Amino acid sequence: MRAPHVNHICIAGCLTQDPVLRKVPSGASAGDFRLAADDSYTDKEGKTVGQTCFLTVKTWGKTADLVHQYVSKGDPVLVEGVLAYETWESKTGEKRSRLFVRSHRVHFLKPRPAGSEPIPAAENLPVESAAATGATAAAGTGDEDVMPF
Repeated sequence: MRAPHVNHICIAGCLTQDPVLRKVPSGASAGDFRLAADDSYTDKEGKTVGQTCFLTVKTWGKTADLVHQYVSKGDPVLVEGVLAYETWESKTGEKRSRLFVRSHRVHFLKPRPAGSEPIPAAENLPVESAAATGATAAAGTGDEDVMPF
């Protein structure tokens, strides 16, 4: 019997820079941002040791548009998605690779100013397939190694 595989990540942190928004050839939105998530633990001597994990988060479609419109450097967000792996060759011919988060939902955690309009719920949008955005791979279809940009 084959062991089940689960690839799900739920991580909260603050943006380290403003989100970047691009358009894929079909005209759909694709975006990414860097997230810093803090963690701490107690070592053998009883001292608290802090560490920060930095991740790239990729967004698509309406979620990418809303993140770009409403979130900026320093803002807290909670991201739900999957870990994905990409490889490429640098201009000098070196093979490079990295893990990133392919987001399914982004929850905005920054309180809105009093009297402001509600922010559309990016976390309630359906996960957009790459076919819908004009990309060559759909999220969760097994073609995770092909990115739309």
